[in-house]
Amino acid sequence: MRSLDVAVYRGKRDQNTCSVTVDGKPLDRRLDVVSVPIADFEWGYKGGGPGRLAFALLAHYLGDDKKALMSYRSFRDNVIAELKGDDWTLTGAHVGSSLAASVEVSMTLNELLDKVRKRGM
Repeated sequence: MRSLDVAVYRGKRDQNTCSVTVDGKPLDRRLDVVSVPIADFEWGYKGGGPGRLAFALLAHYLGDDKKALMSYRSFRDNVIAELKGDDWTLTGAHVGSSLAASVEVSMTLNELLDKVRKRGM
């Protein structure tokens, strides 16, 4: 078991503010990475705030910005967008199992379809 598998990520929404902690300390928003939407943490839908949260959480868990950038969109769509309510908790083990269950594709659906169409010609 990885040491981060026992990490506990918690989100809490108070009126207009969302805060996220890891083991009781604020999760770094990682605003230094500009290829991810600059937005406040959010969850429960697919958008900029959930994207920022997905990246920050994965960057912490993986300890690797490049891997986090490759995976944050699917993690946002499959995990962060599904978090409901004003309070939630994720363990590092849950993050790891979610990553293991996902498949990363290095191209968009349209790019894949264009490749398939070109092969058929």
